[in-house]
Amino acid sequence: MINKKLTISVTPIQEDDYSAWLPYWLSYQQFYHVELPEKTTLETWKRFLNTDIPLYCAVAREGQVIVGFVHYVFHGSTWGINDFCYLEDLFVDPKIRGKHVGKYLIEYVQLQAQERQCARLYWHTQESNLTAQRLYNWIAEKPGVIEYRMSL
Repeated sequence: MINKKLTISVTPIQEDDYSAWLPYWLSYQQFYHVELPEKTTLETWKRFLNTDIPLYCAVAREGQVIVGFVHYVFHGSTWGINDFCYLEDLFVDPKIRGKHVGKYLIEYVQLQAQERQCARLYWHTQESNLTAQRLYNWIAEKPGVIEYRMSL
């Protein structure tokens, strides 16, 4: 995947990517005004590396430098025979936003979902995240779903 000024590759994370991924993960949490316990972050990282758990992380690299990530999960659904793929988190270094890195990360997940013959690839974003919505409106359809949550 080549951009005018950037040469970006998207690959699954490796165990030694943790220290480069972590600052972006913390920035992502800050953007959404949450602070997950370190224990949750460490467990999430372990899940990415456990081939028995369908939770994945891929990173975008400019050369050898990580510049963004995407987290996604495969799951069954009552709405289809094949699994669905949920793109849970997406983050790109603010210094290079607008250079299609987010698009490359989404296309990577799309390819993984196609290879697994998923029935759907979907994601959510905040109503206030207008920057991300410009990308999402460009590459996907907005089905008009409203999400509700209940504390447990």
